[in-house]
Amino acid sequence: MTDKKRTVVLGISGGVDSSVAAYLLKEQGYNVIGVFMKNWDENDEECTATDDYLDVVKVANALDIKYYTVNFEKEYWDTVFTYFLNEYKKGRTPNPDVMCNQNIKFKAFLDFALKLGADYIAMGHYARVKHENGHSYLLRGVDENKDQSYFLSRVKEEALKKTIFPIGDIKKERVREIAEELNLATAKKKDSTGVCFIGERDFNKFLDKFLFTKPGKIVDEAGNVLGEHSGLMHYTIGQRKGIGIGGVGTGEPFFVADKNLEKNELIVAQGVDNPILYRDEFYVEEPFFINGTPDYPLNCTGKIRYRAPDVGMVVTKIDDETLKVKLEKPLKGVTPGQIAVFYSGEICLGSGIIK
Repeated sequence: MTDKKRTVVLGISGGVDSSVAAYLLKEQGYNVIGVFMKNWDENDEECTATDDYLDVVKVANALDIKYYTVNFEKEYWDTVFTYFLNEYKKGRTPNPDVMCNQNIKFKAFLDFALKLGADYIAMGHYARVKHENGHSYLLRGVDENKDQSYFLSRVKEEALKKTIFPIGDIKKERVREIAEELNLATAKKKDSTGVCFIGERDFNKFLDKFLFTKPGKIVDEAGNVLGEHSGLMHYTIGQRKGIGIGGVGTGEPFFVADKNLEKNELIVAQGVDNPILYRDEFYVEEPFFINGTPDYPLNCTGKIRYRAPDVGMVVTKIDDETLKVKLEKPLKGVTPGQIAVFYSGEICLGSGIIK
């Protein structure tokens, strides 16, 4: 039984995962305090923060735990949203949820929790922490379909030492069952999807509110003009839907292969097996390793997007800010700005931003 005097400050979002996490922590004997993070302007008509907070209140009252609200809008804007916009200005496709974990949930939130007197923080992520030989390792969640270690790949070991993931050993189906058994308000609430601050709204319209969009030519690898794009930031490497080209050439679908920022051209390739769409090596910048810099060459597995299958990788060092990743087999849709995450079995080693 866990020491009942230990206090855990839980990031509670108004979703089923953090609701069940609160229950499990309480069952384990912790003094649980729920904290709802406000990271986005709730006056935004598309923001669901108000409804989510009402669900937090219902769950906290049902479980008889204290709850607070903390406002991280400024920190979020400065460290996550500004990064998000700058990446799109460069023609890249960022992953703001990874940066939110790095800068908000496991930094700003952790600092806030410690000021509240917390012994630990907890989150409703499908991931685990193993403490061994003086180190804290980030492990994949038991539920392979929900494993969220990818999004936690830039969280510092110092933060993991203070972190509990109550549902990391449980499958999603069981989490739902527990919520229903307890008759929690969030039991049947659907999972949030998409980028945290965009939610269900039209992604391109959202970008257009903040960034200048300039239409330009769509060309194939030979430079032949095939159509017009609505702005390079609206497209992602490997994208098939929404390009707006049909009935050309072989009739096979087109995919986004590259972007030429200087000419403002979107480069596309026809056919799912077109070799221009595949890469057998790439570079990452801003490498981050949770448990210290590894020895190179690093033989590991990894993935270039969430829920992608693992592939064998050999990582070598170019300089302090750049690594080269050689793939065991060519992959389609290696996307600049996205996160390449490295694993050794169940252990998440860290990540880099694809150049």
